Amino acid sequence: MKKLMLIIALSYSLFAELKDVNADTLIKMQKQGVPVIDIRTPQEWKDRGIIKGAHKIMFFTPLGRANVPNFMFKLGHLVKDKEQPFIIYCAHANRTKELGKWLSDKLGFKKVYELKGGIEYGWINTKHKTVK
Repeated sequence: MKKLMLIIALSYSLFAELKDVNADTLIKMQKQGVPVIDIRTPQEWKDRGIIKGAHKIMFFTPLGRANVPNFMFKLGHLVKDKEQPFIIYCAHANRTKELGKWLSDKLGFKKVYELKGGIEYGWINTKHKTVK
């Protein structure tokens, strides 16, 4: 029984999970070289701005469809292997939750982080500035 529990615990730890970060942690990680990726649409970037230094890589089209080939191609230029950490964000963290779980659960990325609350609640409402 103890061996079975150990096997279950070890196999669970092999799977990555999406982790939340707040704005201050995002800033610290970004200063350490962790890529920050804004997955919103061009209209959203124009309307609300982006976090300074973030990479704009749209995942969902304005119609809500995933553009997987384009996203993965551009992600591959920033994230060289599945052990490298990176942070994703959208407007309210709904899209990043979906994308982050897919990247970690289905594709095996081990260190996917999301800005808790997205750019609206996790960044702008905490008095952090965006750039146009």
